Amino acid sequence: MNTHSITFIGGGNMARSLIAGLVRQGTAPAHIHVAEPVAELRDALSTDFGVKTYASAAEAAAQGGVWVLAVKPQVMSQVCGDLADLAARHSPLVVSIAAGITSAQLQRWLGEHGAVVRAMPNTPALLGAGVTGLFATPEVSEAQRAQADQVLATAGRTVWIEDEAKMDAVTGVSGSGPAYVFLLAEAMEAAAQAQGLSAEAAHTLVVQTLLGASRMLDESGEAPAELRRRVTSPNGTTQAAIESFQGDGFEAIVARAIDAATARGKALSEKAS
Repeated sequence: MNTHSITFIGGGNMARSLIAGLVRQGTAPAHIHVAEPVAELRDALSTDFGVKTYASAAEAAAQGGVWVLAVKPQVMSQVCGDLADLAARHSPLVVSIAAGITSAQLQRWLGEHGAVVRAMPNTPALLGAGVTGLFATPEVSEAQRAQADQVLATAGRTVWIEDEAKMDAVTGVSGSGPAYVFLLAEAMEAAAQAQGLSAEAAHTLVVQTLLGASRMLDESGEAPAELRRRVTSPNGTTQAAIESFQGDGFEAIVARAIDAATARGKALSEKAS
């Protein structure tokens, strides 16, 4: 086993995005191994990135010092169980990107293997524009934390969470968050069309507005409240809209939505255990 090699267990969209990022940032394809049961996906990964692919998870896992578990949550216990003996022999760093699966579950399914990082990326990671919350068990060394960060940083920014119980909040805020933005965009486009704008104009205006506002949030270094204050002229059109939002309890609606997503994530984790 090469401690500098990375094995992906599962070759779906998120794994593919991370592999593309690693190769783009200079990781040699020969150091990336992928276990994927679907032959067409194996062929595509090999052709597109030059990585080594395997039908067998155990054969792929034997090659890498870092295992990225990128399979569906419902099959994670079986996959980990099949790799438990190998984990005991080789002591890899295990990084899971499966939603709702706790580090304790992963450790138990892997035969009490210690070094586990739980990661929660979101869908913009597929474009390299995501954000990932990461939690490491105490057995994970600083060098291993750096390895996990290097892998997930190829998909966007990373945020380390020191209390795993807060990972459900990460899911509620950023994991589910893109859908909140899409819902806002959907509502804004519908409202724009109701005001008489064409569907094409409405779409362009909304998308570019959201993109521009996101860039301002990211690049200005200012708090959202300050940016909102600067845009909101006294007695102007923006103030009228903001007052309408707040009159309908906008902040409370957002808080309840995130509470609901966080609670559902916690319930799913408990059910999986």
